[in-house]
Amino acid sequence: MNLLLRILITGGLVLLIAHFMPGVHVASFTTALIVAVVLGLLNIFIKPILVILTLPVTIVTLGLFLLVINALIILLCTNIVGGFSVDSFWTALIFSIILSLLQSIMNGILGDGK
Repeated sequence: MNLLLRILITGGLVLLIAHFMPGVHVASFTTALIVAVVLGLLNIFIKPILVILTLPVTIVTLGLFLLVINALIILLCTNIVGGFSVDSFWTALIFSIILSLLQSIMNGILGDGK
């Protein structure tokens, strides 16, 4: 139940950000839900590999390179999900930062399910 709620919230946040942020396009709420699921899966399976492969750069940049990895995950998601597009790398970077901040706020409001 907690996972379903997180997917619904992330889908809503994706749709909300796309509504206010130029350069991010989402066709429908269903598409936003698919984006939420795909982002979750990419963060589980692909992101750890990228983090390990780029560990030296991440250490040198004091962790700021993780923002680049998040943007790349967003761009990868645009290639997987039809009806979801982000115009540029910089738009994906800003989108990922806003989405992460809003998810953190929502997790704080809703609690961690314990």
